[in-house]
Amino acid sequence: METSARLATPTDVLGLERLATAALAEKRSQRGGEIWELLDLPEAPSSEALATGVSDPEQLVAVGEIDGSTVGMALARLLHPAVDGPPIADLVAIHVEEAARGVGVGEALMELVLDWATENGCRGVDSTALPGDRATKNFFESFGLVARSIKVHRRL
Repeated sequence: METSARLATPTDVLGLERLATAALAEKRSQRGGEIWELLDLPEAPSSEALATGVSDPEQLVAVGEIDGSTVGMALARLLHPAVDGPPIADLVAIHVEEAARGVGVGEALMELVLDWATENGCRGVDSTALPGDRATKNFFESFGLVARSIKVHRRL
């Protein structure tokens, strides 16, 4: 079994829309997910948004595969917090189908994201692990990502 990650092409967009929608549904179902979607998700994972991302040098749209079959995806974008400073890579989503987890697809996607961030001169990589999502937190920590803040919210 060969796991790999690569940049997406326009022909990948429809399959990626399915994976991105599944990623959003999974995140939305977690504690804090609805507020994350409202405040932190740049845009809904539509085929139009993904097609734009494929051709935008400020974005990364990646495909994770097992033996050539698409089972995962990653979406990232460059954020420019200071006019004259280096960007930050915002890993908006990384997702692998549940049945394909634990065999290295997520790791291949994360390596691709880190390489892309390095090539773009980023000062760092940011992403979100929601409260109680220990698997995502542990995954990120295995790549050296650590908490830099804790956002709190009270529902009214």
